[in-house]
Amino acid sequence: MEVSELRQILPAGQPAYRADQVYRAIYHQKISDLVQISNLPAKIRTELASNAELGLPVADHIYQSTDGTRRYLLRLADGRTVETVLMPEEDRDTVCISSQVGCPVDCKFCMTALMGLERSLTAGEIVGQVLFVARDNNLLEDSKRFNIVMMGMGEPLLNLPNVLKATRILVDPNGVGTSERRITVSTAGIIPRIEELGKAEIRPKLAISLNASTEESRQALMPITRKWHLSDLMDVCKAYPLRPWERLTFEYVLLRGVNDTDADARRVVRLLANLNCKVNLIALNPGPGIPFETPLRERVASFQEIVRRSVPCFIRKPRGLDIYAACGQLKRNN
Repeated sequence: MEVSELRQILPAGQPAYRADQVYRAIYHQKISDLVQISNLPAKIRTELASNAELGLPVADHIYQSTDGTRRYLLRLADGRTVETVLMPEEDRDTVCISSQVGCPVDCKFCMTALMGLERSLTAGEIVGQVLFVARDNNLLEDSKRFNIVMMGMGEPLLNLPNVLKATRILVDPNGVGTSERRITVSTAGIIPRIEELGKAEIRPKLAISLNASTEESRQALMPITRKWHLSDLMDVCKAYPLRPWERLTFEYVLLRGVNDTDADARRVVRLLANLNCKVNLIALNPGPGIPFETPLRERVASFQEIVRRSVPCFIRKPRGLDIYAACGQLKRNN
């Protein structure tokens, strides 16, 4: 809930600032129980706690990687579960959160796609992942940078109202208190929702899963492009209203012998010509049920070398491979 909604559930006759106190306690102070809101009168605390629930997820299981990554299987109020991943580094922490239970976008190289879609998350369930991981690891309490990437389970732009509401809470100084510059949402390319996202006053940065250099190849790997074509996607990217500090990110999962040739790299350069953007290359993270192979290291390096002559291009280091926490691997694996 945002402040205006919290006002509706407080006992009648309470001053407006009480809702602000509740809001700050939940999101900024990250309380674990409504009765802990110490600046509320005891009667209000008791009444609030008896009529409302905090709604934080519960950890079903926590998987620890040898590289420091943690994968959380979080249980929601209805018993469904989502995956959330913490990737700590020396100078920053990154939490990868889910926007849906499962995913309706049938990308052929992603394990989450094998689940299908169970349901979309509420704004509270999206923010709740951040609050849970932050409290479990004492994050947001020091000077380290804290990044949030909506790149877990789901297609965020097919749950855009809740994603935008969650973003408002996450960036509010009285809420979680992070920055729009530190939140990124990744989409397979839902063109009408990209346009809608660009009109939002408060919004995350935009990353687009490209993963192919031709219409035919992208349709085979990402069936959603049969509805929203690659050429139209490039047009909407050119029209996207970037903020002065912002650039688009394009993610490209490299599949051995499928989309990783030098010719593919050159076509990617032509596709992205005249866009203010960067490219993140991801060598396929393998998993059961995925009919592709990881490309050779030298093939990835060659692809990068061609692209970065024209566009900033980076190779994303996989994190948490040993616990199925890497990009494309989230599927409730034990």
